[in-house]
Amino acid sequence: MALPHLDSAYKLARWLTRNDQDAQDLVQTAFLRAYRFMDGYHGDGARAWLLTIVRNTYYTSLRDGRAEHNDIGFDEEVHGYDEEGCGNPEEILARSDAKEAIDSALQALPRPFREVLVLKEIDDLSYKEIADIVGIPIGTVMSRLARGRKLLLACLKQATGEN
Repeated sequence: MALPHLDSAYKLARWLTRNDQDAQDLVQTAFLRAYRFMDGYHGDGARAWLLTIVRNTYYTSLRDGRAEHNDIGFDEEVHGYDEEGCGNPEEILARSDAKEAIDSALQALPRPFREVLVLKEIDDLSYKEIADIVGIPIGTVMSRLARGRKLLLACLKQATGEN
């Protein structure tokens, strides 16, 4: 039931921890918790249920001092483009530069905004699913998305020197 959502769990863990090894550890711990608390699952929204466990496991580890907040940059090997047959080298470089700028800007956002942006834009979750995972009202999800997008745009403009 949870295995089809392993990629989504890892993506969220990677964005939260900012570290490949820590993300792998987080997902492993979350899957163990999911297995242990399977009776808490009521058959609706396995992906949202699992991502909630990943998120809660991360914040519990922060609270308990078991995890460190790493500012390690985005790992291109993990989240990079599959560049085979994607155009000429100039196009690839332009996409790579744009992707790097977006990733850097996303990493610079405060965690509450980064978290909802990743869940919406990368994992394509609904507002309701995000609200359930993060434990906030849907209105707050929409507000954080709007503010997060504005902050992301401001970071990108600052990085490119636009006004």
